[in-house]
Amino acid sequence: MEIWQAVCIALLYYISDSPWPVGVGYYVIQRPLVAGFLTGLVLGMPVEGTIIGATMNLIYLGHITAGGTMPGDMALAGYLGTGLALAAGLDVNAALALAVPLGLLGTIVWFTRMSVDSIFVHWADKYAEEGDIAKVGLMNWVPGQTLLLVIKVPAVIIAAVYGPDLVSAAIAFVGDNVLHALIVAGGMLPALGIALNLRSILKKATIPYFIVGFALVAYLGLDIIGVALFGVVMAAVSMQFMKKNEGGEGLV
Repeated sequence: MEIWQAVCIALLYYISDSPWPVGVGYYVIQRPLVAGFLTGLVLGMPVEGTIIGATMNLIYLGHITAGGTMPGDMALAGYLGTGLALAAGLDVNAALALAVPLGLLGTIVWFTRMSVDSIFVHWADKYAEEGDIAKVGLMNWVPGQTLLLVIKVPAVIIAAVYGPDLVSAAIAFVGDNVLHALIVAGGMLPALGIALNLRSILKKATIPYFIVGFALVAYLGLDIIGVALFGVVMAAVSMQFMKKNEGGEGLV
């Protein structure tokens, strides 16, 4: 992998977790599906990157960050995992085996960021007591984003440049049997993400939508785009119904 490609991947990873995308970072750019496409675009293999990213996305379907906790960094898995997989020429299921440990490594970055950022809050408090509103505003983004840039970009650049050779050497070392086991395990991981997602879907208020989606595919043969369009229409109708009945029990 070229240096400029590693820098682009590292910057994309940083931007996905920064405030610059204005609200679409966590819900769009951090998703492995989007990360895989963007990484593939940088490496000149957008189709292959999208396939790997979409498969990784299945693992993180039930991903949530509640109360400052993070079970795994899906953005690191999506950007760096896809980059390493494409550069090392890995099978898509073997790439899945990379996604989980990379996601867990990303939690170190997350907790480091959250811990150190608490210092900047005290700096903002100090300037607030002095009545310096301009510096209070600066303390809310300058040190935090500088820290994020420092702890994310250099590490990902180094991993992206030297990681493919390391991954290739590790696979050659473990042999075909272990690689086959990783591929089988990787193929099972999406089931975990789907199961976590079903825990949210299979609730009393949302089961009708799940059944409608299943029926559209099973009996009308619609593809995922068609089902998504029906879902958008039903969501819009439900929201209008809820607004008219504001104060009463809603459908969802």
